[in-house]
Amino acid sequence: MPNEVKSQRLTVYVGNSHTWQGLNLSMAIVECCRAQGMAGATVTRGLLGFGRHSHIHRPHVLGLEEDLPEKVEIIDTPERIAEFLPLVEAMVGGALVVLEDVSVIRP
Repeated sequence: MPNEVKSQRLTVYVGNSHTWQGLNLSMAIVECCRAQGMAGATVTRGLLGFGRHSHIHRPHVLGLEEDLPEKVEIIDTPERIAEFLPLVEAMVGGALVVLEDVSVIRP
């Protein structure tokens, strides 16, 4: 019988040109998650998107990229997410950060 665990998903929307201390921001967030012992983190790259300034971000015809969107998803217990959230907020500046309650199903 599956066991349902109450968890939270922290999602951070950034561009692939964003950096933190010289590293790609998405990579830096994932490395911090791993160092903090978080349950898991995944980065997904978008093909097209826009943010608060309504500027479309997409690949160029010549294969060059223009700040393509990336989504970093972090899942852990509400307590662990609450501890990690201030670090993420300091890293991302004005990026969109979303926090959701989720149920994790474990067999």
